[in-house]
Amino acid sequence: MISKIEISYKTIIFTLILIITLWLLYQIKEIIFLVFVAFILMSAFKPWVDYLRRFKIPKLLSVLIIYLVVIAVVGFAGSSIIPPLIVQSTHLGESLPKYISSTFPFAKLDFQMVLQQIAPLGQNVLNITLGIFSNIIAFFTVLVISFYLIIEREHFGSHLSGLIGEKGATRVMIIIHKVEDRLGAWVRGEAALMITIGIFTFIGLTILGLPYVLPLAIIAGILEIVPTIGPIISAIPAILIALTISPILALTTGALYFIIQQLENQVIVPIVMKRVVGVPPLITLIALLIGGKLAGVTGAILAIPIVLMIETVISEYLKIKEVK
Repeated sequence: MISKIEISYKTIIFTLILIITLWLLYQIKEIIFLVFVAFILMSAFKPWVDYLRRFKIPKLLSVLIIYLVVIAVVGFAGSSIIPPLIVQSTHLGESLPKYISSTFPFAKLDFQMVLQQIAPLGQNVLNITLGIFSNIIAFFTVLVISFYLIIEREHFGSHLSGLIGEKGATRVMIIIHKVEDRLGAWVRGEAALMITIGIFTFIGLTILGLPYVLPLAIIAGILEIVPTIGPIISAIPAILIALTISPILALTTGALYFIIQQLENQVIVPIVMKRVVGVPPLITLIALLIGGKLAGVTGAILAIPIVLMIETVISEYLKIKEVK
């Protein structure tokens, strides 16, 4: 017996609309990326703007003050850090195979190949830096979008009310507010944590007299985003370099990283991240791997914010459903 499968015209129309929507989203993925980055900036800057408004400073002026301070800090840090970072990273990339060879003479590695891979490290750092700042249009687009998001934040609810009704707008605004709070707190906390660990590492390695302290400190700060494994990985190159100087210095360097990690776990994290409900370490690692696989460095950077946003949206939606 032959059975007939009937497909209604509504199903066909829905499928076509879904395909067209997915195709459009793919075509404008760069714009979606810019808007998402702008939303992250808005979530991070909004509490600072609200703080300035407590002193009767107009909202527009408050936003401009925050923007000017951030741009000034980034500009000063970039002009001060990038030149020595390039020089030290280049020397570190050229010298690291020698350090490994002298530390582990029994290891049979093709150091010439390793040298060819990591010798252009400083040039790569320069290319990445130029790539970030060369696209001026995208950079200022993100700033402009985040600027308008902050300015128009108070009117989101009224705009949504006209589209989905007052009841639906209220529910959506609750979710948006929770996402803003959690995402903004995480971004500010993670940035403060990375900077703090980087500074402590820089000061400690400088006191010990280790070379290449700037790239080693930046590596320690960046890898702070990777739970548990990150601090261990960041300590390896510093210990290898110290080991070529003296075993005692290597032990001291390892002790320094251990002390910083304990200080981080017991003091810094509870203070800096006290308002943040973080992502479990396993989920963080998986998200970083998936983000890196799908979109490279950019995907890895945005992986945790995306996970935070999705988790918050789902949890708040389920709470709303339970209330019903």
